[in-house]
Amino acid sequence: MSVAATGSDWTIRLEAEPDPGMRTAILAPLVACNEAQVPGGDWGLLALTVRDADGAIVGGLWGRHGYGMLFVELLALGPARGQGLGRRLMRQAEAEARRRGLSGIWLDTWTFQAPGFYARLGFTECGRITDYPPGHDRIFYVKRFDDGGTAAVPPP
Repeated sequence: MSVAATGSDWTIRLEAEPDPGMRTAILAPLVACNEAQVPGGDWGLLALTVRDADGAIVGGLWGRHGYGMLFVELLALGPARGQGLGRRLMRQAEAEARRRGLSGIWLDTWTFQAPGFYARLGFTECGRITDYPPGHDRIFYVKRFDDGGTAAVPPP
């Protein structure tokens, strides 16, 4: 069931069960506005998977890039955690970002997840939402490639 509020020629509706098509429709005018201001965002996706011996995905890294930066949206390892795979995934993501000519990486994490991990990989805190969720902070990190993304990734 949806609840509607009307005014002039527009209707605002609370969508009780939104679907991906609605997101696409909402995103379209934002993309058009952004492209009008800063054309050529060079949008793309990046996925690195971690698989078990049977080939099943147990974790990995999911990212997307635009405007010359990679955003790491997800990094999860599940049962493969603690094996150094997170570091390897981030190194591979950085290598691929450089190969694509990107100038850096940004991401976010919570204080109960892995802020020290990202700091050790050369990321710098660039923003924070305190007490979100309550008792924790959400931290935003960035790592800019000093060379603009043209150099090789240093070995681990």
